[in-house]
Amino acid sequence: METDRRKEVSNYNCWTEVTLRYNDTDAVGHINNGAFFSFLEQGRATAMFNGTAPISEPGTMFVIASVKLDFLAEMNFPGLVRIGTVIKSFGRTSVTLNQAIFLDGTCRGVSEEVMVLIDLVSRKPIVITDETRKKIESRVMPAFSDSI
Repeated sequence: METDRRKEVSNYNCWTEVTLRYNDTDAVGHINNGAFFSFLEQGRATAMFNGTAPISEPGTMFVIASVKLDFLAEMNFPGLVRIGTVIKSFGRTSVTLNQAIFLDGTCRGVSEEVMVLIDLVSRKPIVITDETRKKIESRVMPAFSDSI
């Protein structure tokens, strides 16, 4: 099953670490579902930005178009989560990423996100250039040929 493969640490090569905060917890005492989305966003920022500069050409930006997150296990404060990111596929104007959130070596959530490259003036999707694609691939290698 696809989710099972995405739970394997070895499938990821771009990593981001985030310290869990007490204020990430909810009334039940586990990490709030909304915090999971913040962890994914931090992982995407690591993958898609080079420092503070976007990885795409000037005047363009990748925006999130879709996020599907499967919650697999709860997390509790304190801790250090690791977010793994890998390219699933490229489209003409988009890139699809798979991500997984790990705590204490256990996968707590897996996601698939579609990011679309837009022109900042028109706010319309534009074609991803070969140069931009190579920059992304240099930071986040594609998954194995049989996609995760």
